[in-house]
Amino acid sequence: MLDLKDITYQPQTGNKKILDDISFNIHENEIILICGKSGSGKTTLLEIISGLITPQKGKITWKNKNITARQRRWISGVVFQFPERYFLGTTIGKELKIGYKSLREKNIEQVLKKVGLSDINLTQPPEKLSGGQQRRLAVAVQLMRNPTILLLDEPTAGLDWSMKNDVKNLVLNLKNKNTIIIVTHEPSLFEGIPSKILVLEQGKIKELMKKNYGG
Repeated sequence: MLDLKDITYQPQTGNKKILDDISFNIHENEIILICGKSGSGKTTLLEIISGLITPQKGKITWKNKNITARQRRWISGVVFQFPERYFLGTTIGKELKIGYKSLREKNIEQVLKKVGLSDINLTQPPEKLSGGQQRRLAVAVQLMRNPTILLLDEPTAGLDWSMKNDVKNLVLNLKNKNTIIIVTHEPSLFEGIPSKILVLEQGKIKELMKKNYGG
């Protein structure tokens, strides 16, 4: 279990706390939503969980042991908003292999199957994929690292309804297989999937809804 206790964050250049005494926990293979209006602190919380920034106050533990920001980066796989803007590989195959000296084709096949891209042509560029497929590829890139926690920042942003359903189906496919944290301003799209919904407002937890949510 990942446990956050009294997490507070205020940027050095700011005079206002972005997060103020945030406490909650995440169980293994649990799916939770973090939602709220723009500026509520959603993405900042995701960045703290994934070890990209460090809070001024608070404690984070994993399986009842303190875990550093560096250790959280190691166990986390982050898919940022509009991840397709950051693809570096000239082909899908090369995108999946970035950062690896050698990679078994079987490992690639297994990951692509997880995200519903089993029949994809690895020789085509990522730009040729639909928006929903590009999000799936971005998740696949992170799954290649075998992360303990998968974090998705606004995974449906900029997509039409059919592609949003594509992302929803992706999350459903990963349910009970990965610990997933989704930052979204569209919680209704994921109705019935998460076991916990965290609503932020001005850096504080406004509401914490636990299972069952829609089923």
